Order: sequence, then C-alpha cells, then structure tokens
Amino acid sequence: MMEKDGEGSAVPADPVRSFEQWKKRYSRTKARVKRERVSGRKRPEWQVERDYISQLVSRYPGIEPDSAVKFSDFPISKKTLLGLQQNRFRQPTRVQRQTLAPALQGRDVLAAARTGSGKTLAFVVPLLEALYRRQWAPEDGLGALVLAPTRELAYQTFTLLRQVGCNHDLSAALLVGGTDVQAESERISRTNIVVCTPGRLLQHMDQSPGFTASGLQLLVLDEADRILDLGFADTLNAIVENLPRSRQTLLFSATQTRSVEQLARLSLRDPEYVWVHETARFPTPATLEQAYLVCELHHKVNTLYSFIRSHLSKKVIVFFACCKEVQYLFRCFCRLRPGIPVLALHGKQPQMKRVEVYRDFSRKQKAVLFATDVAARGLDFPAVNWVLQYDCPEDADTYIHRVGRTARYKEGGEALLLLLPSEEKAMVAQLEGKKVPITKIQVNPEKVQSVEQKLQAFLAQEKEQKERAQRCFMSYLRSVYLMKNKDVFDVCKLQLQPFALSLGLAVAPRVRFLSKVQRAEGEQEEEQEQELSDFKAQLKGRSRAEEQESSESEDGSGSETDQKESRTILGGAGDSDEEDLRDLDLLTVKRRDVFNLAGEQDSGEGAEDGEQQPAEKKTTTTEKETKYKEAKKILKRKFQVNTKVGFTEEGEAVQLWPPAQRVVAGGEEEEEEEEEEGVSGINVDRARERLKREDQEFDKQEYSRRVKAKHREKRLKEREARREASRRGGRGPGESDDEEDEVVAYLANHSEDEFDPSTLPDPDRPHAPSSSSEEEEEEEEDEVTPPGKRQRSAAGSRGEEQDLIATKKKKKTTPQLEEEHAVLDTGLSLAEDEELVLQLLGGR
Repeated sequence: MMEKDGEGSAVPADPVRSFEQWKKRYSRTKARVKRERVSGRKRPEWQVERDYISQLVSRYPGIEPDSAVKFSDFPISKKTLLGLQQNRFRQPTRVQRQTLAPALQGRDVLAAARTGSGKTLAFVVPLLEALYRRQWAPEDGLGALVLAPTRELAYQTFTLLRQVGCNHDLSAALLVGGTDVQAESERISRTNIVVCTPGRLLQHMDQSPGFTASGLQLLVLDEADRILDLGFADTLNAIVENLPRSRQTLLFSATQTRSVEQLARLSLRDPEYVWVHETARFPTPATLEQAYLVCELHHKVNTLYSFIRSHLSKKVIVFFACCKEVQYLFRCFCRLRPGIPVLALHGKQPQMKRVEVYRDFSRKQKAVLFATDVAARGLDFPAVNWVLQYDCPEDADTYIHRVGRTARYKEGGEALLLLLPSEEKAMVAQLEGKKVPITKIQVNPEKVQSVEQKLQAFLAQEKEQKERAQRCFMSYLRSVYLMKNKDVFDVCKLQLQPFALSLGLAVAPRVRFLSKVQRAEGEQEEEQEQELSDFKAQLKGRSRAEEQESSESEDGSGSETDQKESRTILGGAGDSDEEDLRDLDLLTVKRRDVFNLAGEQDSGEGAEDGEQQPAEKKTTTTEKETKYKEAKKILKRKFQVNTKVGFTEEGEAVQLWPPAQRVVAGGEEEEEEEEEEGVSGINVDRARERLKREDQEFDKQEYSRRVKAKHREKRLKEREARREASRRGGRGPGESDDEEDEVVAYLANHSEDEFDPSTLPDPDRPHAPSSSSEEEEEEEEDEVTPPGKRQRSAAGSRGEEQDLIATKKKKKTTPQLEEEHAVLDTGLSLAEDEELVLQLLGGR
C-alpha cells in the first residue's frame, strides 16, 4: 500500500501500523459477533437500515462537489447507486454536482443550466434520497410532488424516476390530462411520488376526496418559467398555497425570468442559487452550429420539402407555430412521400397517441418530427441531428429551448431558422442581445423543388383536406396576430394570396379579424392626422384670440364686429379650421344648461343677459354641428346594416329587421313644421308625444287582437263541448270510440286532394255573414299584427293545434255547399247532421 503525505507525494506505508489497525478492527468485530451469539438473536433489519442512514446523513456536511468524479463519491444510498449503475449513469454533470450537495442537505435550490445538461437527474436523486432517509412507506401518503409544463416532459420525468428508483420500495404515479380521473383518484391516496401537470393536479385537489398533501416533504418545479408562460400562474399560486410550508422546494429551468424570481421569493426559503453557465460565453452549447435563412412566406413549403429530401439519413425536428399547421402539412407530406418517416406531435392529439409518437421518434434512427412548442422544453430525444424552425419563435428564450433538442450533453447538432423579410431585423437583434452565435446563409434556388401543383391536386381530390388547408391558413394568421412582439410579427405585411397558393388553395379565405385590423389601423392614422390638424387649428385660434385681446386692450372698447369675432373665436363657432377645435376638448369646458338657467336669466334680467343670448344659441349650434360631423364620419366608414326579410302566407315580403318605423298621422306635418322653423336635429318633446301616440295605437290593436283570440278560443271550446254531448247522447248501437278517432285523424289531414271538413259552416250560428266577417277580421288582424308576433301567437301550445286547424285554413265556403246545406232537411238536430256528414265523408 502507498500513502500520501500532506504535499500529495507518495510515501511507503508502515506495515506495523497497518497490522495494529487491522487487529483492533478484527477484535471489535469478533466481540460484536460473540455478543450476538450470547443474546441468541441478530439485530433487526430496520435498526441496521437506520444506522446506515445515520452514517449517510453524517457525511452530508463534508460533501465537496468540485472533487466528486463519480456518483459513488456522494453520500447516496446503495439502492439509488444501483439504479444509476443499471441505467449507465456513472459520472455526474456540472449541474448535478452543484445541485446534489445543497439538495441532499435539505436546502431549497433555484437552478438554471443549459438544455441537455442533466437537470432531470439532478432532482430525481435528491427526491429518492429524501424519502429514503425518512423510511417513507406507501401508507404514509404523498411525500414528493413534481410539476412539469407539458405531458411529454412529465412522462419523460416519470420514466427516468422509475428507472433510477427501481430498487426503492416507493410508489409513483403520472397524472396528466387525457387519462381516467376516477381511476387516478382511487389510487392517489396510496401514492408516494406524483409527477403531474398543474391543471390535472388542481383538479385532483378539488375533486379527489382521498388526495392530501399535508405530509409533503419535497416539491419540484421543472421548467418553472414555461409553466408560468403557459398561463398557469394562478393555478400554480393556488397549488402552492395548499401545500405545507415546511417542505423543501427545488426549481429548475434553462432560462430564469423575472416571474420565476418572484415565484422563488414566495415559495423558497433562503434558496441556494445554482447558475452553472452564468459565465459562459454563449447560452447554447458550443457543439451546436446555428444559421438562419430569409425566405418569403409562399416559398416556405417548397424549402421544407427540399430540405427533407436532401437530409434523408438524418433525424430532424421541425417546429411550427400552431397545431392546425402541423395537422395539415403532416398529411400533405405523408402523401408526398419524401422518402423518410414523418411523424406529428401537437397538443390536439389524444394522450395515448402523443405517448406513442414520443416513443416511436425516440427509437428511430432517421425520421422527421413535425411538432409545436409542446416538444420545445425538456424532452430528451436521442441523436437528433437537425432542428428546423419553420415558423419564427415567440422570443429568444423559445429559440434557445427549441435548438436545445439537439447537441445534448457532449454530442453535436445543427439548427436552421426560417425568417420572413419582415421578421429578420428585429429577431436577429434579439438573438444578438442574448449572445446567440447565428449566421446567415442562402439557398441555391436550383435545388428547391416545387410542390404547389401536387398540393392543389390533393385538395381537389379530398374536400376534408381543403378544409384543413383553410384552417391552417387562418390559424397561422391568428398566431401571428396574437404575438406580443409587434416589431417582429406584423400580420399586415404578409402576402395572403401567394401564401394560400403555396398551401394548395386557389383563393385566399376571407379573414375577418384581419380586415378589422386593417380598418382599425386606417382609422387610427386618420385620427392621428385629425388630432394633428386640430392641434394646429387650436394653436392658430389661440394666437388669433391673443391678437384680438391685445388689439382691444390697445384701442379700448372695440367695435361690435370685433367683439363678435372674438366671441366667435373663443366660443368655437368660427370658420372650418376652428370647428375641429371642439372635438379636442383640451382648453374648453362644455357645460350643459340642464335646469334652463339661461332662460330664466333672459326673462328676469335686462340688457346684460340679452347680450349673452347669441352665445347661448352659438353653443347649441356648435353641438349640433359636431353631431353632424360625427354622422358624416360614420357615413364615410360605409357601415351596412344587415336586413332580415320574411314572407307572409300570401307570399308578400315583410322586413323583419330592422323593424320598420310606424308612420302616424300628423308626422309629416310636424316634420314640415320643423323644416319651416329651420331647426335641425331631433325635437325630444314632439318625438316623445309621437311615440306615446304610437304606443297607444299599438296597445289598442294588441288588446283587440287578444280579446278576439280569447273569444275564438271560447267558441271552439263550446263547440267541442256540444259535440261531445251530442255524441254521448245520440250515438248508435254500432258506433264506438274508434269512429271518433278516425274523425279526428281525418281532421288533422292537410292533403289537397281530399275534402277538408273545416270548410263546413258553423251549425250553431248564422254561417254566411258571420263566417265571412270573422275571416275578414282575422285577415285584418294578420295584416296589422307584426310577423314576429303573429308567429308567436300562432305557435300556442301543442294541445290546441287540432282545434286551430280549421281556423288556420281561411277557406271560404262555396255557394253550392251553402245551398245544399240550406235545402237538405233530415229531421235531425244540427249536431246529429254534422256527425252524419262526417261519417259519410270518412266512409268515402
């Protein structure tokens, strides 16, 4: 054996000393074995385990991260070391060395490191050790909680947790959307470790009665900034408030933002900050080659197809802005058959499909994955050669996370970004601000293959594919419009028709929100120009007013014309330049004479108030002129009111919306009187009187209509009662209830070929004059009643439909039928005659 002295040089070991140490150790072991034999029993396993754990804990203060070369150099349990060894984790990365020491000691940690640096394993090992130190069992409930922003990242974390902790007696569960909530809630009370997304965890907190987090020991937030970016800030605050404060918290992310720092202040206690690559030259790995390409929007599809055709032996991830874009282009490229497997991963897929795509792409050696930003964070796909960003990322941090899917750990990779000419300047400036080393390249146009005609052929064959193309078009424009950074994303600069042709569409779909945006921008420019002209006019008016005042002060009391001019300038009723001053409302205060104080002063006081009367008239004219100007602006915008037209039973067109105004007698005379008086605008008093008269007339008509409807209903009920009485009293021996059913069924028939019994006259009253007058009244009511109310009144209840069938027909009796009815005399009562006629007609 060789020993080292204090300076580090090797010296020969003392054999005598070594032998003495060995002798003492052997004697102690022998004495312990002898005691155990005398007592007749061995030490229990729990006591041996407890002593082992106490030895590990005693080594925690002496951890030296910089000198640790292997995981075995850290005070980690044998079960965890065996799991690491089985999965070929031997040497810890830099972030793992810096994180393990404070995390094992029970301190809160806020760590930031590059993508692919091993952050997941940096919190999985302390998590397992924390529960192992406390001898956590399944019946102890929830002990550790891991929150991830996406389902794929949660699934990846859960898989690594199962691999490393396979030797521990702990239970774990994966809680994400798209799974059975009821089955999860039944087993969640016996789960020790939960890996989940924030939304599903909050759902279990609200709905699962067996879920409790009172004994939680460790909380882990993976990609904490992404959790906040996805809009889970309120959800995360609600979760943290329901967790015990005595827990240990670990926060990990590739980019730490201000929101994460605020969250750390709320949920972390005296945290240990671990900034692994804080002093690094670049935020991306040094083995990553990055470039960007300026490309027109309608050339992107051809560029993507040409890129895939030239990299058939590579493993490529293509990032898009929205799910509809992934769905459409994935189906198109499957039909185009580029010669390499094409997969799609986006948030609209079912959970099992997303897991299947994740596994499939991880196993393949060469493939293309079309994905949204659900695959941009934390996912560890092995051996990815290229990351192609088809759409511009939201910001520089999103770019860093996207390119982090390649060049992981010590491997190499390449990244390409496609930018529009309108996006190049601002986006490149952002990347330079983050110190991202990126270079511009150009594409050989001779190598680009066009696929527009093939896409058009696909859309002509399949209607569903055409609908997907339209949704892709709309979704992309909406995603660009909703981006916050308007310096990079300007939806008004996009060429819509060429973009639609590149997707295979013959005509660009109508984009309503885009037309609104363009109209709003035009109105905003007009308003800015108007404000500028108003401000200039205001300055001009002020200068004129000052000159007038100075001239009056010099000349004394000016002439009446000068006073009128000054009053005009100050009052705001001058020429066209000063008219725009009133809309600005900067230096003048408009007051309304609500209580008619000016009128009282005019009547009560003398000549002084008489001088104020013209100014009062001027203020009223200015108000009306401004309303006229506003109406003129509205007419310039060319608003078109939608109209709705209905048709009566006679086939006449009736306007349902907007409702036609009723014209009452005297309205034209009043308008002529107003025109003669020369008053423009609306006379409120006369309008109120006119509306009152119209309401009275309408109420009278509505009341008469309702009264007539009640009388009609009453007559029908009386007639039905008389029929029932006659049937009960005069029914023959061979008659039965079936005949009555047949009569009712016949009455409900609306065919034109058969005879309609409803045309028969009413036997209980004089038929000729009364029926015709009644029908005329109904026709008048239908003409007066509005179509909408006529439909509502005709709807009624289902039980009265058969009673109203005869009245809805409105068919007048023929003279021949009246004569036959008048001449024929059977010697029976009228009810019996009616019943006999109905039976004869039913027999026919």
